[in-house]
Amino acid sequence: MPQPPFPNESPEYREARDRLLEAEAALRQQTEDVAALRRNLPLGGPAKEDYVFDEIGPDGGVQKTKLSELFAPGKESLFLYGFMFGPEMKAACPLCTSMLDGLNGNAVHISQRMNLAVVARSPIQRIQDYAATRGWTNLRLLSSANNTYQFDYLAEDEEGNPWPMANVFVKRDDTVHHFWGSELMFKQYEGGDMRHVDPIWPLWNVLDLTPEGRGEKWYPALDYGS
Repeated sequence: MPQPPFPNESPEYREARDRLLEAEAALRQQTEDVAALRRNLPLGGPAKEDYVFDEIGPDGGVQKTKLSELFAPGKESLFLYGFMFGPEMKAACPLCTSMLDGLNGNAVHISQRMNLAVVARSPIQRIQDYAATRGWTNLRLLSSANNTYQFDYLAEDEEGNPWPMANVFVKRDDTVHHFWGSELMFKQYEGGDMRHVDPIWPLWNVLDLTPEGRGEKWYPALDYGS
């Protein structure tokens, strides 16, 4: 498909844009190549245990749900995000909140193909109350207050500090296996933030398209006032 020009663009703009377009095409191919490597990972280790989480049931009460029970029939993959909202934190992480705002909007679509849930170590009612203030009606919310999932799967350190770790689990022959984790968080990046979950975060991807970019010191806030 030939590349048509934009109205009133200069030759200098088109030359620079064509160079950028080649780089964008190369990045697209690299993204596809990395996705193929990810899909072709060998099966990870079996889950350390069939963790029991707390969640709010259909009747409004707290119910116990095992890791293995997070897999709906016919859906063998589970994306489980470690939400930084520990019991000692006065407020939820603004960055996690921003990302989950966007994920909530896409959860209905994602859930057509796979299982999706969010877990934090705060009591489930505290998580649910916070979710209500954000309008998170599409996210399955879990509490790991009574298990070691967060620590075992790198969403919490030895001091109990939470980390924004995303993990994918798969079920094979009734056994849950770890498949992938956002370990890029632990790979040093000279640019500062690890950007390990940026591919699923609309905020930064949109800002990256602008002359201003992300900014060096700007982060999303929990509230922007009225």
